[in-house]
Amino acid sequence: MILQALVEYYERLAEQGAVTRPGWSVAKVSHGLQIGSEGQLLRVVPLKQEEKRGKKSVWNPALIKVPEPVTRTVGISPNFLCDHSGYLLGIDGKGKPERTLQCFQASKERHLQILESCTSEPAKAVKAFFESWEPQKAAEHEALKEDLPDILTGGNLVFIYDGQYVQEDSKVIDAWNGYREQASDGYQAVCLVTGKRDEIARIHTPIKGVPGAQSSGAALVSFNAPAFESYGKEQSYNAPVGVHAVYAYTTALNYLIGSGRGSGENRYRATLGDTVIVYWSKSGDPGYQQLFMNVMDPDAEVDTQDLLNSVFKNLENEKAIDIDEIEGQLSLTEPFYILGIAPNAARLSVRFFYQDSFGNLLQHIGEHYKRMQIIRPSWDNLEYMGIWRMMQETVNKKSKNKTPNPSVSAATYRAILSGGCYPAGLYSAVLGRIRSEQDDRDSRTQKITPGRAAIIKAYLVNNYKEDISVGLNEENNDIAYVLGREFAVLEAIQEAANPGINATIKDRYFNSACATPAMIFPILFRLKNSHIRKISNKGQAVNYEKLLGELQEKITILDTQSVACPKRLTLDQQGMFIMGYYHQTQKRYEKKGDK
Repeated sequence: MILQALVEYYERLAEQGAVTRPGWSVAKVSHGLQIGSEGQLLRVVPLKQEEKRGKKSVWNPALIKVPEPVTRTVGISPNFLCDHSGYLLGIDGKGKPERTLQCFQASKERHLQILESCTSEPAKAVKAFFESWEPQKAAEHEALKEDLPDILTGGNLVFIYDGQYVQEDSKVIDAWNGYREQASDGYQAVCLVTGKRDEIARIHTPIKGVPGAQSSGAALVSFNAPAFESYGKEQSYNAPVGVHAVYAYTTALNYLIGSGRGSGENRYRATLGDTVIVYWSKSGDPGYQQLFMNVMDPDAEVDTQDLLNSVFKNLENEKAIDIDEIEGQLSLTEPFYILGIAPNAARLSVRFFYQDSFGNLLQHIGEHYKRMQIIRPSWDNLEYMGIWRMMQETVNKKSKNKTPNPSVSAATYRAILSGGCYPAGLYSAVLGRIRSEQDDRDSRTQKITPGRAAIIKAYLVNNYKEDISVGLNEENNDIAYVLGREFAVLEAIQEAANPGINATIKDRYFNSACATPAMIFPILFRLKNSHIRKISNKGQAVNYEKLLGELQEKITILDTQSVACPKRLTLDQQGMFIMGYYHQTQKRYEKKGDK
């Protein structure tokens, strides 16, 4: 299903002219070798382009359309008209001169074979170059001296003749296409993706650009050990996929992964931990991808937050999405696909693959944001908290590695898309951060942030069907919720008695009170008695005592007339305790006019 969806997307991209046709690809090229009519090397043309990345400028290779490269393993396999210096010049920086000469010789034979009957001037120049070039004297060539150190780093080279790339010559193109047709005499079978009879690809083209994977690319489909083989079929013949389908799905996936780079481009990918997430619509309309990006990971800017309000309002009214930022209307019935892949040695592992109508996806995401709604401080205008910010609440801000748990991130992403239960690992990670951190004004670290409280609320509402409001609910009689409120009031009493205090009962007792309240609350009430006497504003002290009395009434009274505090709180009850504390604390800072 993944490959079929990618092949269909490739066809849409090919119709739009966004990707190359079979036999061709876009490669990174660092230098051009300008040659004369007799094949002599005239000069080296640097092709790297300067790009701005933040405040820095970097020089990146040019992206040029070239004949499709081969998939290399450990053998010698030359490419046509685009390769590194070992194949085109017979010299490299790897320290293996004998092998490098073999690479050049193989490249020479390949070029002379393909261009044998080609009579164009560029083709003649390339043939003359290979017949006259002497790799042993390459390092001394006058045209190479200045750029040789950069060339030896392994960047791709192409040939230039009379101001034109040789691969753009019409007769050279015909020669290459004819060579490919003659070479396609491999194993024939029915392709599992297209259902048509085709030549079966022995090795699939690697996918490049996945952080953490090999720089040369990693395979999405591969069989490279006898343990994976069956019925005597080796390598990718185990899962017969046609050459055209392999080219189509790898081209589409490389396009999606590569589209996140640079500036001024639509981004069709996101990174979450070690997982690269790509998404596309069946029609190939980039408007769907652009909106999905904004919805799943919105900026904190007011304009973006307003955009999401407009989107979800249209969704509630079952209207097609028509907003100024995106051209044309977006249909709610449009099929949409999301794929998450992660590096796994020389391969890629699929974290998740999800497909649904665009409207259903937006509905599930909207329901998630509704569950995440929570009262926030007056200075916090973030109404929609994206998945990236959400996962950052699970990591240690003081740690060098701020990458969230990959499996938890993927499971959370999948739960949001499908409307299913959030993973228990997400809830555990948030509780773990709350237990291990303390409020620190200097580093702006908070024990219970609005984001963590929102995650706890969403988890309990979705997984445990708890009835939790956005703000303080004084009618909620859940004992854990009430205990959390009581703790917040006791902390307020201490702060009122000791203005400007650096450490409160929250720093010392919160974790214990949250887990084993029966052991801690008697201590807190004894401390309260001494704190309440220190409050200079007696009216304020009376209000605190009154509020505590109301909360006490909500808790069952035993025959011994002592407060029936639970000995232990379960994990979901600890979440309710935190919600009670958070809501009551935010109530303290609520302006009189806020409701």
